[in-house]
Amino acid sequence: MARLDNCYNVFDLREAAKRRLPRGVFEFVDRSTEDELALRNNRHAFEKIKLKHRALVDVSGRSTKTTLFGKDIALPMAIAPTGAAGLCWHEGELELAKAAARAKIPFTLATGAMTSMEKIAKEANFRLWFQLYVWKQRELSYQLIERAKNNGFEALIVTTDTIVPPNREYNAKNGFLLPFHPTLRFTWDIMQHPTWFTTVLMKYFTTIGMPRNENYPDPYRRPIGTDPGTREVMRQDSLNWDDIRIFRDKWPGILMLKGINRVDDALKAIGYGVDGLIVSNHGGRNMDSAAATLDMLPEIAEAVGDKATVILDSGVRRGSDIVKALALGAKCVLTGRATLYGTAVGGQAGASKAVGFIQTEMDKTMAYTGCNRVDEISTDIFFGDRESNRLMAG
Repeated sequence: MARLDNCYNVFDLREAAKRRLPRGVFEFVDRSTEDELALRNNRHAFEKIKLKHRALVDVSGRSTKTTLFGKDIALPMAIAPTGAAGLCWHEGELELAKAAARAKIPFTLATGAMTSMEKIAKEANFRLWFQLYVWKQRELSYQLIERAKNNGFEALIVTTDTIVPPNREYNAKNGFLLPFHPTLRFTWDIMQHPTWFTTVLMKYFTTIGMPRNENYPDPYRRPIGTDPGTREVMRQDSLNWDDIRIFRDKWPGILMLKGINRVDDALKAIGYGVDGLIVSNHGGRNMDSAAATLDMLPEIAEAVGDKATVILDSGVRRGSDIVKALALGAKCVLTGRATLYGTAVGGQAGASKAVGFIQTEMDKTMAYTGCNRVDEISTDIFFGDRESNRLMAG
């Protein structure tokens, strides 16, 4: 694809996605909340950390391969849950999942996805994780857990940092609201992007009609233009540790909590049998005053040690970002926007391109810093000591 041929990094993919998508869809993916401080701070934390070259080390045998939860992956990165993938590309979740399987990295399917977990499991079954938004009527959540288990998903990720709807003011300005009710502004926006309309929206219309949230429980699996009352039944403000105990009992696989940003919560989660802790501020999309995840990572990773696997989410755009996160204690990172930009530009090929950019950048950063293996990456590569870099990241 010509569009992909002109892209040389994730930021180029972002610009190409911005041109291809209606403004409402693009900004839903790309922007954050309120004054967008958290979004900028996530990137600032990575950009402030500087690395040192190491001279005269044979790095000809280097590799980005590592193990995660006892299994090999080609790169210490997993695809984060992104509910808008199906609006970026027809069945965008499936395109992303296929790209992840090809790259030998895990893929996380969102509760709000527009492709069913059954189809994902059938057509892109490498290492599949399912992200759960908890429903007010808990039995509905239990149904989704059972579906994921029956479809062979390896891990369940419970999102803990979206207890109330975020204040994303630009969605209202763009006329892009869920449940989806096209306004004159958004209709005009769509008309300015005929390629997206014919290859995404019309493709749904001519096959299944209006796209649906295919992983919602049966009573709420309706076209996105209707309102089945999900705003009320998906309220998460009653989510608590007793729920985690029940989820642990019901889920036999890997259990992770996404949005753990305090040491006391991390240690408590371990006591509830949680296997993985994802340090995340939802990509800056929820609480605008949230601290950058890279700033919170070191003390959580140090406190947890080997008791659970610590993963970093939010802000990853470059392979060097992964190296910095691993040096500060993460075993892996999640990335959502980076691969979603690629999906918006070229489906599976675009997502694969994004993963390829990041892997190449990580490989080169490892070479420059004298690291042959992922487990050799440490704060030794930082310019300044660990505490100085934590301060610089802030």
